[in-house]
Amino acid sequence: MSSASSANRLLVALTTALAGACAIALASGTPDTGDKSPATGENTWVAAWGTAVQRPVAGTEDTGPNWSRKGFANQTLRQVVRLTGGGKAVRIRLSNRYGSRPLKVAGATVGRSGGGALVWPDTMRKVTFRGAASVVVPPGGQVVSDAVTMETSPLEKLAVTLRFTEPTGPATFHRFTTATSYRARGDHLHDIGADAFTQSTNAWYYLSGVEVAPRNGDADRTVVAFGDSLIDGVGATREADSRFTDELAERLITERRPWNVVNAGIAGGRLLNDSACFGEKATARFQRDVLDRPGVSAVIIHLGANDIGFPQLDGECVHPNPSVTATQLIEGHRALIRAAHERGLKAIGTTIVPLRGALLPFWNSRAEKVRAEVNEWIRTSGEYDAVLDADRAMADADAPDRPRPGYVFQDGLHPDDAGYHAIAAAMDLGEL
Repeated sequence: MSSASSANRLLVALTTALAGACAIALASGTPDTGDKSPATGENTWVAAWGTAVQRPVAGTEDTGPNWSRKGFANQTLRQVVRLTGGGKAVRIRLSNRYGSRPLKVAGATVGRSGGGALVWPDTMRKVTFRGAASVVVPPGGQVVSDAVTMETSPLEKLAVTLRFTEPTGPATFHRFTTATSYRARGDHLHDIGADAFTQSTNAWYYLSGVEVAPRNGDADRTVVAFGDSLIDGVGATREADSRFTDELAERLITERRPWNVVNAGIAGGRLLNDSACFGEKATARFQRDVLDRPGVSAVIIHLGANDIGFPQLDGECVHPNPSVTATQLIEGHRALIRAAHERGLKAIGTTIVPLRGALLPFWNSRAEKVRAEVNEWIRTSGEYDAVLDADRAMADADAPDRPRPGYVFQDGLHPDDAGYHAIAAAMDLGEL
């Protein structure tokens, strides 16, 4: 790019992966109780949709405007999510992780999405919290709603609507999505129509998870995809449900393998360092984004490209951006593998996709050497329980350090819809 400011504007759409860290302790915590039946040990609640939250930060030309800095006041927020598994009841998880004040949610509803901000008639259900219609979430905290009796199916879209009567302050959110969220002035919590929802943005706010109570035959376990923009879906067509995790969920359903899939990627995220724009380092969020979700049995990890590529960039969003070695990255992978295994999860390592040819200067000979060494370790060390070889799925056969034409987004780095489909197709479902 011609300037550092231009590079900053493009970073969200043009960055991938997390990277390793040595000697970094994972955040402590315990999963929610009440997620398993005392009689059978089976999961009574499983994560069917989720996202990784991050600090408020302004939008860019690439991500579009968002409402995280100002938050909400006397407004109604409607967010549409696609479940990956069905059940007999749902509950929602709200996060005020980065809030500067208590978050008062005056009301919440859930219903079947009718497309856009529409809700199907007669499907709207009131959401309560310990029997109350409203809830206050403390700064840094989260809440899980009561069960809402509602039959749902895999790949069904739900509209989750939140009402705010008081100023929220800056909002905990997820910056990059391929979905649309909607906002209305005043109280439209129970509206099934879309007319009042005149504002929209491509981000999620406060909502960090939707969980289902599976019926007999429903998916009763979850795989979380954890990582960077390759997981987050940068390059996928908006409103097309064509991210890697969308493709994987559809493939699991087609092949009658009962798994939910949760996306816990943050575009631009790293493991060695926090970022003002791209979330906390991976070790700081692995606990809440993977281990603390109910019903999780496996995790797919894609780490490394941002820590390899960021030293070639400049700007507030990428600092600090020290050069990293393959050894540091490998130790970071090992930390997450250990944490997953201690919780009984299967850990699946994903090789780092080709970096050469990106519009941003991610690639140089040193970066390629580190990428190759890390990928070789992922493939051959046996420390991961299984390997998803995204590198080989994406690589140009004639120039394997570059992505294959037809599989890459216009930024020269991220997969496009065909690329995400190819990566999902490369996953050995028997390894889950």
